[in-house]
Amino acid sequence: MNDPHSALITAFYQAFQRLDAEAMAACYTEDVLFSDPAFGELRGRDAADMWRMLTTRAKDFSLVFDSVQADEHGGSAHWVATYLFSQTGHTVVNDIQARFVFRDGKICEHHDRFDLWRWSRQALGFKGWLLGWTPLVRNAVRGQALKGLKAFQASR
Repeated sequence: MNDPHSALITAFYQAFQRLDAEAMAACYTEDVLFSDPAFGELRGRDAADMWRMLTTRAKDFSLVFDSVQADEHGGSAHWVATYLFSQTGHTVVNDIQARFVFRDGKICEHHDRFDLWRWSRQALGFKGWLLGWTPLVRNAVRGQALKGLKAFQASR
């Protein structure tokens, strides 16, 4: 892996495996754009704080990653996080495909894709199975995630 962008993606996920949010944030530009189905779009410090919050709260956490690919402009990786969802006590295995854009040797865009209905079935149980595909639950999940992020930021 002599490509610096592949090494950057690898360093990001190795830091995540160690729950080292500061090392993860150091891989980002200050104005990074992050997106995923749970949080929607986050920019700059909000994206870094999301990782700080998630790593601080992680319980029974493990992460594996593979399929790291990159060129001078962009890259991708596949990762799977297993953790205890604190609100319900259910174990979640979240299978995620990530896409990256680079600028000046750092990640300036990070887009994670995963099946939110699959996630909600695991995290929320029967309610997630029954309603997790609906915009109502998707919006509620996003609202809770952002509320949690704002509370985390306010506590710092």
